[in-house]
Amino acid sequence: MGAASIGHRSDSSVRGRLVSDGRVRLALGVLGCVALVAIFAPMLAPYDPRLQLDISHLQSQPPSFAHPLGTDTFSRDVLSRLMYGTRVSLTVALVAVFLSATFGTMLGAIAGYVGGAVDAIVMRVVDAAFSIPAILLLIVVIALWGNLSVVTLTLLLAGVGWFTISRLVRAETLAIRDADYVVAARALGASGWRVLTRHVLPNAIGSAVVSATLSVGNIILLEAGLSYLGIGVRPPTPSWGNIIEEGSTRLSDVWWLTLFPGLAILVTVFACNALGEALRDALDPRQLLPAHDDAPIRMNG
Repeated sequence: MGAASIGHRSDSSVRGRLVSDGRVRLALGVLGCVALVAIFAPMLAPYDPRLQLDISHLQSQPPSFAHPLGTDTFSRDVLSRLMYGTRVSLTVALVAVFLSATFGTMLGAIAGYVGGAVDAIVMRVVDAAFSIPAILLLIVVIALWGNLSVVTLTLLLAGVGWFTISRLVRAETLAIRDADYVVAARALGASGWRVLTRHVLPNAIGSAVVSATLSVGNIILLEAGLSYLGIGVRPPTPSWGNIIEEGSTRLSDVWWLTLFPGLAILVTVFACNALGEALRDALDPRQLLPAHDDAPIRMNG
């Protein structure tokens, strides 16, 4: 059995574990529904999320047939705002995680493969960043910056999200860079960049995928927290966090303003974490080969 056969068996094992894992099916179902709401919000939302329907008669109305999730203190339909808020919150989280994962993966791989001063400098930056809570750093930056657009907020969230991924990828790269196939590629004259992108990164990216999946939920919570504090996505643009903030001072009589976006955050973050944990379990190197495999592995040739 050759090396290709081993790799094929490992890939099949990962796919099999993911397909048979109930957490994956549940998480993908939930996230699929959330994504559909975000994509088709303009067609699904019954009202314009910024429209004040009737400030005199429809202010702070509880859930009803006409407004299934009630109205807010400005007589805006909460269901419509929640749907558009899904689009904003999910887009911010996904774009921020994509940017941070891409940057963190490349930086961690370069630091681990090159080593020396490059590795030392990158890791000292990461260590310094880990010493400051992300939300505190964001609050300071936003306070100095002033009003932020959604694009700028997304870039800031990406800027504080790459530290963990870079450290994980660096650790994987350190373990891979002296593997036989990497040494053989260098001996055959492959450039450092080719070895890094063709041989090291594909084998180190699994931990980055798991970390990125788990980071989506963290970024959703971070954005919601900043919006709740009034320094994230600003009204009248809806996001889950600022919808909760609007009802936070009237929990006793306008409870639907905090309940429904809170449930949306809870369910989405739970689904992201469940998917990330399932990926982590499936990609565990100790589980890639069967526990009992008595057949000898023979190399071709």
